[in-house]
Amino acid sequence: MHLLYCDESGSAKDPNQRHFVLAGVSLFERQVFWLANELDRIAERFDPSHTCDVELHGSPMMGGRHFWQPFSKQQRIDAVRDALTVLAKSHPSNRIFACVVNKAKVFPKDPVEIAFEQIASRFDHYLGRLHKVNDPQRGLIIVDKSTYEVALQGLATNFRTLGHRWGVLRNLSEVPLFLDSRASRIIQLADLIAYAIFRYYERGDEQFYSIIRNRFDSDEGIRHGLCMRL
Repeated sequence: MHLLYCDESGSAKDPNQRHFVLAGVSLFERQVFWLANELDRIAERFDPSHTCDVELHGSPMMGGRHFWQPFSKQQRIDAVRDALTVLAKSHPSNRIFACVVNKAKVFPKDPVEIAFEQIASRFDHYLGRLHKVNDPQRGLIIVDKSTYEVALQGLATNFRTLGHRWGVLRNLSEVPLFLDSRASRIIQLADLIAYAIFRYYERGDEQFYSIIRNRFDSDEGIRHGLCMRL
């Protein structure tokens, strides 16, 4: 089974932000433990006695807020870069799916719904490609708990039964599972990925994006894993 861990960056309702990003990292189930262990080692630098309490979360890390206040900016930047590098150097089957939405361009449509539809359909398409090469895999989408939980549950159910604009989701085993990011290192990784993409498109800052730009799902030279509604 392939697991797609998702989180967002940017606010769908904040008028001061132009973009909303939903991003996810798809892992084969046996990759999850290895990646989580590598991320634990990064978190351990900041509180060796209570590593589980250290949440790798892009915006607070860069802003030096809450837990991250005592640490230098360079320490915080290095931690974000090192976490993204764990993915960049991991097994090639681990890949990113993301949708960047310019909120003004899609108004009055909901950018969250647009982004989720794109990611869910592209992840399903990826699993379909695997099936065609005799690697039948089911998928599960795991999303950070948020104010969007009820809406996304309904959307995913409709995609499986009524369909989305490109068809019906055929390769997902269940509706999305929602987890608290504090309980999942891979959700935290998805947050850092979304944050890296958001900073690139919102501010033109590619210091983090450049680390992961080659990990979007692609096939035969076509990049399927990044959708831009700009």
